[in-house]
Amino acid sequence: MEGSLTGGCQCGAVRFRAEKLGRPSICHCRMCQKQFGNFFGALVSADQAHLTWTRGQPSLFRSSAKVKRGFCSKCGTPLTYQSDDGVEIAIGAFDHPELIKPEIQVNYDKRLPWIDHLFEQPKFSSPEYDAKWASVESWQHPDHDTAEWPPKDA
Repeated sequence: MEGSLTGGCQCGAVRFRAEKLGRPSICHCRMCQKQFGNFFGALVSADQAHLTWTRGQPSLFRSSAKVKRGFCSKCGTPLTYQSDDGVEIAIGAFDHPELIKPEIQVNYDKRLPWIDHLFEQPKFSSPEYDAKWASVESWQHPDHDTAEWPPKDA
């Protein structure tokens, strides 16, 4: 995947620009489940020569003898998976994650037993519920680069 894509953490302390991305994937291993606090980790490989940290740097946690996982030390957002093979970036950390569709699943045998049927569950919506969440003011960094963060008037 060519072109420049930006992203960063939830609070805006760490931002990046990636210009050459590889194959997007979903990893079902237990370490990715724990890193993301979720059912799997969604990652895309990045060419390190074309990955620039434009604000701050991720802190690193060594999750195994072979892997370091990057995260924002201020807000905890998972950002990277780093090994001798290179770096992968969390797809959800990009400003436009909808542009990066996973192409493969790895560690498939480690997936949670019900994951294949997850999206068959009923969808819930009600006017009250929808109105409650529509009025929430987000304090997250916006999905685009900013000259400074947080804004001076915050």
